[in-house]
Amino acid sequence: MTKETDYTFDGVRVVMVNTTEPGNIGAAARAMKNMNLSRLYLVNPAGYPSAIATARASGADDLLANAVVCDTLAESLAGVHLVIGASARQRHIKWRQMDVLAACGEIQQATAVNHQQVAVVFGTENSGLSNEELDLCQILMTIPGNPDYFSLNVASAIQVFAYQHYVYNTTTAFKQSTNEIASYVELEGFYAHLAQVLEHINYFEEKRPKELLMRRLRRFFGRAEPEKEELAILRGILRNIKPFEKK
Repeated sequence: MTKETDYTFDGVRVVMVNTTEPGNIGAAARAMKNMNLSRLYLVNPAGYPSAIATARASGADDLLANAVVCDTLAESLAGVHLVIGASARQRHIKWRQMDVLAACGEIQQATAVNHQQVAVVFGTENSGLSNEELDLCQILMTIPGNPDYFSLNVASAIQVFAYQHYVYNTTTAFKQSTNEIASYVELEGFYAHLAQVLEHINYFEEKRPKELLMRRLRRFFGRAEPEKEELAILRGILRNIKPFEKK
């Protein structure tokens, strides 16, 4: 593999949120190393570090040793341009949704531009990702399975993703783009700015509550995948309505 192809692996971080079973962390590390992924982020893991995790890693101890432990999901996403949340649950509000194969295409496209980084986020063993956590994601990635019985362990879900990502990036060539998409931090700044302006013009009301409306707007802009220059234009428009005040 070339150095550019290597970055389609090095530029991807797997984020495990609120994992309660250390063995799943070890199994995830093993799955990742088998498929050439090495960047593991752990958000508020229970009982970690753990000898159980090390045993389940089965030789992928280096991934555990280099794992980045964070207090919040937002902290784990610093420096990322594309955030993909993994979930099997259907939601009342439709995030931009695609299966794991299509998500791998989005990852390849993002990492091909100026070595942009991607985070693939996996939730808890019992309930997956919350709506609030999915608000920080641009894409909802699903793994197709038996509709009558679908109970995929989080480490197994990471294995499925890691395998599909490996196959996709060792068999598919992608024409590189020079357009840089907006980063996670830039998008969050835009959403905060947008919310301030909408409050300033008294747009939020009982029929249009702030939480619900902002979630829908996040989904809208998440589908659009705005580029840095496009987001700067939008920020300029908002700035002419009301100056942005950082909180």
